[in-house]
Parts: sequence; structure tokens; C-alpha cells
Amino acid sequence: MSASTSRTAHRYGPWAVVTGASDGIGRAFARQLAASGLNLVLVARREPVLQALAAELQQSHGVQCRVMALDLADLEAVHRLADSTAALDVGLLVAAAGFGTSGPLLEADLGVESEMADLNCTSVMAQAWHFGKRFAQRGRGGVVFMSSLLAFHGTPRAAHYAATKAYVQTLAEGLRVEWAPLGVDVIASAPGPILTGFAARANMQMAQALPAEVVARVTMQALGRKTTVRPGWLSKLLGWSLAPLPRWAQVMVITQVMKGMTAHQARPVSRPAA
Repeated sequence: MSASTSRTAHRYGPWAVVTGASDGIGRAFARQLAASGLNLVLVARREPVLQALAAELQQSHGVQCRVMALDLADLEAVHRLADSTAALDVGLLVAAAGFGTSGPLLEADLGVESEMADLNCTSVMAQAWHFGKRFAQRGRGGVVFMSSLLAFHGTPRAAHYAATKAYVQTLAEGLRVEWAPLGVDVIASAPGPILTGFAARANMQMAQALPAEVVARVTMQALGRKTTVRPGWLSKLLGWSLAPLPRWAQVMVITQVMKGMTAHQARPVSRPAA
């Protein structure tokens, strides 16, 4: 067991909750944490996929896994998650459930956009509220928020998605300071393009995408040490290059980036099953 693995298990064990665990970043975090020796509560909508992942992790790493098939866009589902895990000594929350859209807002489906705000914002806050209370009571714990490179400026053709990630980024920055005296670590992970199903769901074409496993590993290494981590060279490069510019200029640069990612679109896409 490596030093970083030992630190993770000691600091955040014995149980972790990973939302959005059926795919992409959530699945990568689940595998990373299982390899660190943490037992897992795996949360997403697709129960068969979660059961298969649970069996894999139990066989490969000898950890315990519990599966909860929930749609966290429904606030009642967040309450059920908290109640169902009350008897477990959970020390880490990875709030990875979320989705994105792209294209002109006026052509978007209002129901889908509202659901995205519910899942990306309200649900994330409620998860942090429930588990943050528990972590504060036990005197240690950690929360991983999934921000984005787009969280730091307005983004035409993904304006609402970027706004949801700006909310997550700001929430993480505030809670990092607010919860530090309580022994609770908080981090915002702000990657750029990632090799997951996100691009297809958001109807975007992405180049220079980063493996989700790298995002999970780099984020866990930074938890407790940084407020925000930017996994991957592209996220760092764009962050450094845009930071000196006024916000209006940042928006102009990102406008050109998004034109390239969405040039193929004929119409907005709705949320698929996850």
C-alpha cells in the first residue's frame, strides 16, 4: 500500500459515497477509492451497471460495496441516500453525479435545463449539507466537488451548464474555509475535456481529452492540500492563459473554443438515460 493510499484510508475511511458511479468520473473515483481500501456506497440511476461495478470492486480489492439506484435530481432521493447510509461510518463524499448541455439556450428544452440545475446545483448542496454534518460530528472527512474549466467565466453555447459549475466552484471555495476548523477537507476538481460519455451527452466534440482515471487520481492526491485542482495540462494551460485577461476577454476566447466544439450541431440534445 502506497503512502497516498494509506493516507486516504486513514483520513477518509472506512466508507465513501460516490455519486454518478455508473460511468465516467464517478466510476473512476470508485475504482481509485476501492484500490485505497475504502468500502463504497455506489449511487447512480442504472442499478445493473452499479451491481456489475460493485462485484468487480469486491472481487478485485476485497472491499464492501452497497448499491443505491437513485435519481439525485430529485431532492427526496438525496434525503433517502442520507437516511440509508446513516448507520455507516462514511468519511468521504465524491459528488460526481451531473450532466451538461450545449447549444443556444433559446433552443434548449427548459425541462432538461431545469433538471440540470437540480442535479448539478441543488442536489450537490443537499449532499454536502447532509454529509458535511456527519463529517463535522466525527471530526474528520472530505468532500470532492466536480467543478469545470468552464466554471470561471461565462461560456456562450454552454451558458447554463457553465453557470451550474460556477455555483459548484463557489460553493467549494467557501466550504473549504468554513469547514477546515471542523476537520473536513473540501476540494473543487476543475478538469477540461475528459474521456467519458459527457461529450456525447452534452452534444459536444472534444479534443485533447483526459482519461477519467487521471482526474480521480490527481484530485485525491490534492484533497486536503488545495482548494481547487486542475487535472491535466490543457486545463492548467487554459487556466493560466485566461487568468490575466478581463472577464469579457475570457468569454470571447471561450466563445471561439465552444464554436469548434459545437459546430456540428443541428439542434440541442436532451438528457439520455444514465
